[in-house]
Amino acid sequence: MYGLTLTLHSLIRWVVIIVGVAVVVRSLVGFFGDRKWAQLDDRLGLIFTSSMDLQLLLGLLLYVVSPLTRAAMSDMGAAMSSAPLRYFAVEHVIIMIVAVVLAHVGRSRSRKAVGDHSKFKQAAIFYTLAMLAVLLAIPWPFMENFADRPWIRLGL
Repeated sequence: MYGLTLTLHSLIRWVVIIVGVAVVVRSLVGFFGDRKWAQLDDRLGLIFTSSMDLQLLLGLLLYVVSPLTRAAMSDMGAAMSSAPLRYFAVEHVIIMIVAVVLAHVGRSRSRKAVGDHSKFKQAAIFYTLAMLAVLLAIPWPFMENFADRPWIRLGL
């Protein structure tokens, strides 16, 4: 179960990133340009928030079954002094929950906004903040403590 969940979490990350970049680009182009809010803009927001929700559920499941977080929870004091353990036990999960909230706020506010410019403004602000949080909280292989992590995990 752990291997499958970890693989799915790794793969869905790329869905979140690709759709997130698309929704941010479309919302920024719409905000700074003179575009009409289209059904595609609404659908991309829905796909973005839905993929974020799925990713959060997989992440929370990993939080429960991962040997890394189990080790961190068994000795929180030691985990706080270990950058990788602290990252997965506290930092990653908190930042990602904030990102999911920002995405949902963006979707809700853009749907309720009156006028195309206002819809794009709300989407641009909140989807951009959500994507920045996601990109900040991913344990990238080029980061100091995560050099051994693969870009895509396929260990089913």
